[in-house]
Amino acid sequence: MGHLHYGTESFTLEDRALFHLQVVIGVKLRRSEAFFVSWRPEPESIEGRHALWMDNGVPIHFEYASSRSPSINRDWIEHLVLAANSAGGLNLADERNAEPTES
Repeated sequence: MGHLHYGTESFTLEDRALFHLQVVIGVKLRRSEAFFVSWRPEPESIEGRHALWMDNGVPIHFEYASSRSPSINRDWIEHLVLAANSAGGLNLADERNAEPTES
C-alpha cells in the first residue's frame, strides 16, 4: 500500500491505483485544471469516503511500497481523466469498472 500526501494529510491507497491517480493528477495540474478526487478508504469495511480538491497550490507527494512502477492501463487512465473532467469529479473506481475505450 502506498500513500498520497496532500498538504498536511496522508491517505493510504493501493500502489497500482495510486500510480494511475498520479498520472491523471499530473495531466490535470499541468494544465492548471483543479478538480475533485474521491474514493472509499481501505479496507472496504471502513465506512465513509474521502474527497479532495486537487489544486496546484497544495503540495503533493506520492509514496509507494514497491520500487517498481506498475504497467499503465490506458483504458483506466482514459476513464479517470474523463471522470476528472466531469462536474462530480474523479471517483477513484476499481480498475475492473473502467470501460474499454474504442481505438
